[in-house]
Amino acid sequence: MTGGEIVTTVVDRVVRDRAARWVGRAGVYLPSFAELGYPSTIPEARFAALRSVDPDRPDAANLFRVNWYNDWSRSGLAAEPCHLIFPPALTGVRSPIVMALGSFFPMIGAHKVLAAYGCLIPRLVTGRFDPAYQRAVWPSTGNYCRGGIAISRILDCRGVAVLPQGMSKERFDWLHAWVARPEDIVRTPGSESNVKEIYDRCAELARDPANVVLNQFAEFGNYVAHYACTGPALAHLFEALQQERPNLRLTGFVAASGSAGTLAAGDYLKERHGARIVVVEASECPTLLRNGFGEHNIQGIGDKHVPYIHNVMNTDVVVGVSDRSTGALDLLFNSDVGLGYLADRRHIDPELLARLKFVGLSGIANLVAAIKTAKRLELGAEDVLVTVATDSASLYGSERKKFLASQHPDGFDAVNAGEIFGQHLFGAADNDVLELTHGERTRIFNLGYYTWVEQQGVSLEAFERRRDQGFWRELRQAAPAWDALIKEFNAATGVEESR
Repeated sequence: MTGGEIVTTVVDRVVRDRAARWVGRAGVYLPSFAELGYPSTIPEARFAALRSVDPDRPDAANLFRVNWYNDWSRSGLAAEPCHLIFPPALTGVRSPIVMALGSFFPMIGAHKVLAAYGCLIPRLVTGRFDPAYQRAVWPSTGNYCRGGIAISRILDCRGVAVLPQGMSKERFDWLHAWVARPEDIVRTPGSESNVKEIYDRCAELARDPANVVLNQFAEFGNYVAHYACTGPALAHLFEALQQERPNLRLTGFVAASGSAGTLAAGDYLKERHGARIVVVEASECPTLLRNGFGEHNIQGIGDKHVPYIHNVMNTDVVVGVSDRSTGALDLLFNSDVGLGYLADRRHIDPELLARLKFVGLSGIANLVAAIKTAKRLELGAEDVLVTVATDSASLYGSERKKFLASQHPDGFDAVNAGEIFGQHLFGAADNDVLELTHGERTRIFNLGYYTWVEQQGVSLEAFERRRDQGFWRELRQAAPAWDALIKEFNAATGVEESR
């Protein structure tokens, strides 16, 4: 079930060449990780062709949009990633909180399509995945499997989505429109916290050699893609702000645990700017905080385990956020009553209010965690916290209706909006915040033993080597090696670069 060793050479040239011919017939030309990290290096002719391509269609050209620099229209290239800056008037803390928006990624409106690309393409170009004969199995709590299905459609291969049956209706609606066959949607028991049930179903599917399980929690390609692409994009975003205000410093990077892929950007930001890495989880399921367990509805941050690709020994802070906060703030940010309160009573910039819809539940969790971090660390006006919103509020309309019915059955008014603002933004307490010592990092690292060694069959030696930062530094060198293989693969497809 793990991604195994990082492979940076062609292991089966026959399979690789057959895959190249298959992909060539589909008219696919693969972007390199360097191009996705620095899209200004993509040839202008490519972007000219993209302008007539719908970003939400399974068009091969949209692979070049799998980056953080799509503009607000999602059709062109922006100088900086689309983002929001949350001011003290909204957060109650002096630190600027800068949030990059994943909803501008193509096809799925979430940055998880980058993780899917990072997991499958290295296998494709090394001859370890044959799109003509094999199915790509995408275990997920929602967005990653959608990204995987999108990439599979473009490569003209079968993709299988495996996700909990309790996830939002909008996720399943999207999947039904994109999968090749209805049986390619596999529903597992439970909801956001039931990751082991996903693993168990994937283990069954893996018994068929035609199924290749691309486990985002264990595929190092997920980590490498975010280090090579998300890290530089967020650094660029901060450095653009720093040009306007030279005294700013990047104090922290805040991201939900999830599959831990996005946390790789924290490793990049720590190397470049010395940023602390802050990991977010649900207070109702405090796995990292207290070896705990439980259920919650912050969709997109599957837990009850420590992901194999989480560089635990480089993590600095763990913050728990309640799904009561995320549900309440989702309602505040996406209702006329809530937006009216923020405009009239809190005098929040109308442009920011109009763009709060681009922040989904896990993004709200990241925002609350950043506020709690700023309070705990007593950060000032020059301490920037950078975070991300994986997806937008458009995926959670059904969940919002459930929250409204359960919490405000008699209606939602300005008094309720003020209570939410006061409790979950200005009044957010710095509870469930743990600054990690070496001993705490070791405890969290050791907790992963039970998932990966005892349950998933990883060797103890492979498990232990991830304690050493040298392992992760070596891992990051995979991106340029894969880019060289992508270049070879593209040449073998026969598809012209400018197509």
